[in-house]
Amino acid sequence: MDSVVTPPAPAFDKPLMHYGKRVLERTAPGTAPAEYRLMDIRPLTPHIGAEIVGVDLSLPIGEDLAAELTQALLEWKVVFFRDQHAFDPGAQLALAGVWGVPEPNPFFPKGDTTGVSRLAKDAMAVGTENIWHSDHSFMAAPALGSVLRAVEVPDAGGDTLWADMAAAYDNLPERTKARIEGLTAVHDWVPSWGLTMTESQIAAHRESLPPVEHPVVVRHPRTGRRLLYVNEPFTTRISGLSDTESRELLHELVLQARIPEYQVRFHWQPGSVAIWDNIATQHYAINDYYPRRRVMERVAIAGAPLS
Repeated sequence: MDSVVTPPAPAFDKPLMHYGKRVLERTAPGTAPAEYRLMDIRPLTPHIGAEIVGVDLSLPIGEDLAAELTQALLEWKVVFFRDQHAFDPGAQLALAGVWGVPEPNPFFPKGDTTGVSRLAKDAMAVGTENIWHSDHSFMAAPALGSVLRAVEVPDAGGDTLWADMAAAYDNLPERTKARIEGLTAVHDWVPSWGLTMTESQIAAHRESLPPVEHPVVVRHPRTGRRLLYVNEPFTTRISGLSDTESRELLHELVLQARIPEYQVRFHWQPGSVAIWDNIATQHYAINDYYPRRRVMERVAIAGAPLS
């Protein structure tokens, strides 16, 4: 009698892999879409990412426009503007001020204007932001959001992707949701930024930037919506689990940002501006333009501890 041969498990036999319908809600269930009087909204996907038309960001932003911009960002998680050719660093800082206080990244090169980081990439300075991440998650109070403007873009390539981390949470298997409820994870900059530093340089930053813990599932500070809050470069382990359990669970969770249905892709042009909700999204800067030049200027918006 022939023996029974058990076929090997598929290489991608993970909870990440499933087919068909996904839950993709633009806002929390039961929340009505907002109405906008001062601008037009052009969605790029049904649930994340929209272009805003009819706003000149170089002009002062009044209270009514600020309220609509705030609502649009909460609803779409990342919003885009085209042809903002008069939008300068001063206007960029003023726009960030609609949401909060500008906050520098401790590792980014500074621009010509205080509070503005300049990210210049070319044949001598290769882009390293091509990994799914949430800005400043290694800080006790991660950045609330960011305002990014295109200064110089390559003739092709250099797009940026954003992923909706509410959708990432909503579509987790129920057993995974139950498993991660109440868990926290450690976030640390050393495994990423520290790779280019000497031991003395790491020690100089360590006192002000120790490892921090955030909930694996956070509630958005404005909407209360549940969001998956772990990312590849900065989340090092899940607290309270063995090394093996932590590694396996974290591997499953960080992969969620890679699912195309949760994403929006933006092609930069001269005068383009993006504003994103850094708690509700992760982003990935595609590095397909090397060795051509790409120059962006960014202002981060200070946040608060997450719960």
